Amino acid sequence: MATPDSLDQIPTPDDSIGLLEGIATTRSIRRYADEPVPESVLRDICFAASRAPTGSNRQQFRMIVLTDGDIAQQAKHLIAEGAQRLWSAKRRNDGYDEGSGITDDSPKARMARSMETYVDGLSDVPALILPTLIRHREPTSTEGASVYPAMQNLLLAARGLGYGGVVTMWHAAVEPQLRALLQIPDDVFLAATVTLGKPAGNHGPVRRRPLDHFVYDGVWGQTPTWAIDPPGTRHTSAGPPRR
Repeated sequence: MATPDSLDQIPTPDDSIGLLEGIATTRSIRRYADEPVPESVLRDICFAASRAPTGSNRQQFRMIVLTDGDIAQQAKHLIAEGAQRLWSAKRRNDGYDEGSGITDDSPKARMARSMETYVDGLSDVPALILPTLIRHREPTSTEGASVYPAMQNLLLAARGLGYGGVVTMWHAAVEPQLRALLQIPDDVFLAATVTLGKPAGNHGPVRRRPLDHFVYDGVWGQTPTWAIDPPGTRHTSAGPPRR
């Protein structure tokens, strides 16, 4: 285990990505190079997560970081097994092998291949983080607001340092076993499964619907004239209506 002094001696990649560029280019990264995430990088990424806002500034969220070691490997294998079951059901129920899914270069087929590769290799991801929330009252529909902003900070920091990740819910299939293994108290909300590593591919501009799809001016359904995407913005197939 590295000491605080030794961490300072481990070079951390330069943060060369501007904030707005980082927001626009932080893709979900599901393929990772076969190399560990340095502890200095984990430190900087988790520090960014810790700066996120929380309800009433209680700062009740915690992050369980799993890299190597016996317990970490057990947890990764457990989550991988659950993920494979969940993905198999989703693939079948959402018709990934029907319609455009049988066209090799369709977005649907590409997504299916990406997910299949991801869940098959989940037990070997370089780092896996479980964001949690220590509850101070009965569960509410708003409690995620004290966890998920931290995870967006985490992903943006990873992008800035040359790493990447994705927020998933794969733990849901094995939560009781995972709680027992990691000794997570009953009053702690297990919010997500986040995988991290050096991208095997590349980050790049994310594709979303046009800005005027998201923004209303004062009243519902009234789009402001200024809701215009920057030049060169590309959209998903669900973006501009086909004419």
